[in-house]
Amino acid sequence: MSSHTRELSAADRQSLMEIWKVRFEKHRNRHPDLDWAAVAAKLEMHPEKMWSLQEMERTGGEPDVVGYDESKDEYIFYDCSAESPAGRRSTCYDREGLDSRKEHKPANNAMDMAAAMGIELLTTEQYQSLQRLGKFDAKTSSWVQTPADIRNLGGALFADFRYGTVFIYHNGAQSYYAARAFRGSLRV
Repeated sequence: MSSHTRELSAADRQSLMEIWKVRFEKHRNRHPDLDWAAVAAKLEMHPEKMWSLQEMERTGGEPDVVGYDESKDEYIFYDCSAESPAGRRSTCYDREGLDSRKEHKPANNAMDMAAAMGIELLTTEQYQSLQRLGKFDAKTSSWVQTPADIRNLGGALFADFRYGTVFIYHNGAQSYYAARAFRGSLRV
């Protein structure tokens, strides 16, 4: 795959489809009423979405199907890695937060990374629904979409799972931590 194109080679597509199929079958609880053949057919029709899923995979997200939107005929993928994706950690929330740092700037920010990957950060509701499918972020945390009124005041939201509970917290959008990344969603 070229770094300048959003196309995967046939060999890369085949290899990734095998990874996703194994994950899909291993975690049937995430999608008990869905069929891999239908998901695979939909993916084949949308190679640009396969590129985005490959980016989720490449950065440690372990994307998997978590639902199906019948009204839009779309499969919903979330990052399902046990901990926040390692290839996306140490990022500020957004460009404004990154630009506001005077020193010790991280290399990137969550919102720009997600946009470049063709995915969206999970909302707080999506994050909570993910936690009903397993236990995620027991040692890490993940930035989640932040409402404009909070962001306009300089804040940003993140979430994690501690003490048997999903917590939604706030931090300055310019902050970053080695154990915080972001989880994304993609519709195919």
